Amino acid sequence: MTLAAIDIGSNAARLLISSVYENENGKTEFNKINLVRVPLRLGFDVFEKGEITEEKVEMLIQTMKAYRHLLKAYDVTDFRACATSAMRDAKNSKAIIKKVKEETGITIEILTGDKEASMINQTHIAEMLDKFHSYLYIDVGGGSTELTFFDDGKMKYRESFNIGTIRLLKGQVDEHSWDIMRDHLKQNTKSILPITAIGSGGNINKIFSLSKRKEGKPLTLNLLRDFHKELSNQSIQELIRNYRLKEDRADVIVPALLVYINVMRWAEISEIYVPKIGLADGMIQTLYEDLKKK
Repeated sequence: MTLAAIDIGSNAARLLISSVYENENGKTEFNKINLVRVPLRLGFDVFEKGEITEEKVEMLIQTMKAYRHLLKAYDVTDFRACATSAMRDAKNSKAIIKKVKEETGITIEILTGDKEASMINQTHIAEMLDKFHSYLYIDVGGGSTELTFFDDGKMKYRESFNIGTIRLLKGQVDEHSWDIMRDHLKQNTKSILPITAIGSGGNINKIFSLSKRKEGKPLTLNLLRDFHKELSNQSIQELIRNYRLKEDRADVIVPALLVYINVMRWAEISEIYVPKIGLADGMIQTLYEDLKKK
């Protein structure tokens, strides 16, 4: 079957279309067919004005209409549409969800921070890695960061923090917010095993690409620090020109690096793997499991 996920984040809306089948060993395989990304940047409205402007609402509706056509073109069996931090915080989110439903037929579910972290965990990526490490899953978005800690093969802790790249750009993350995240990490990521990080999000994927590391090899904390120093000293236009970044990536990549560096530093982690999975992958896997139960 063909399933899809629409992930409406604070920086962009993504449509992931995947084929799902069981192989000869009875294991379920998820193969990505297409991934479309539209930089709606809803967080720039919400984290400054508290609501999403009419202009952005219209952009969202047009994006959903385009995604609806793609769902039909790919003969998608079923799909799920979810929104995260920006829509969670927007005062007019209920009215927007109603309007999107009326004009496109797409029902948007707003995820709590905990549900968002839980869906990301559905990728089960930590279970595929060795049993000689504990793993901290770090997903940095425009409005929030989701952290999940796996120890001895089991999930021991997960939390969502309102620390994201757009909030950082808007100066809306104070020292107290950082202190809370630091204290949570120090209290909840204790293990007799060495801890390794798993990173998801467009920014860490871009850093991995820039690093020219081989697939499956980790990035080190020191390398992230080097990138942060290097990129911080350049203007947005220089980042676009020198690293071929899109404008909506160039302004958030440095704040994202800051989050990854702080989390790894506080959890005493020296390496991070970047397996190119995220919320949309988890959404498709939870959708598939729900369909199986039915």
